Amino acid sequence: MADALANKIARHMHAAEKTSAAWGVELVGAGEGWARASMKIRDDMLNGHGVAHGGMIFALADTAFAWACNARNVVTFAQAATISFLSKAEPGETLVAEAREAGVAGRSGVYDVRVTANDGRVVAVFQGLSRTGGGEVINEEG
Repeated sequence: MADALANKIARHMHAAEKTSAAWGVELVGAGEGWARASMKIRDDMLNGHGVAHGGMIFALADTAFAWACNARNVVTFAQAATISFLSKAEPGETLVAEAREAGVAGRSGVYDVRVTANDGRVVAVFQGLSRTGGGEVINEEG
C-alpha cells in the first residue's frame, strides 16, 4: 500500500512538473523512500566541453530526490543538497538517478542519489536534505 501511494505521488508530481517535460525526465519507478528517474542527454544539455552540463545532472538527481522525499504524502522541500561529479556524460547517453532515503528524524530527511550512465558507471553522487512543510501532496481519496 505504501509503495503504491508513493508511486501515485511520483506520477502526480512528474505530470505537474514543467521541467520534467522540457528536459525529457522520465519516471522509472517509485516506492516509499525511493524513486528512480531517467533522462537522455541531448545536444542542448551540453557544456562548453561537449559533455553533459553539471546543472542538468544535478536537476535529474534533484528530481528523483523530490519524488523520494514526498513519498509519504507530506509536502516536502529540499533544504540543502550537494553533488560530486565522478565521470562525464556524453550526448546520447541516458542517465538514471536513483534516490534512496538514508534517514528521517522529525521534519528532516537525508537522501542519497546515485546517477549512473548506460554502461553502469557512476556519473555523480548527490545527497539531499529535506524538510517537511505540511499538507498532503495529493488527496488520497482522489
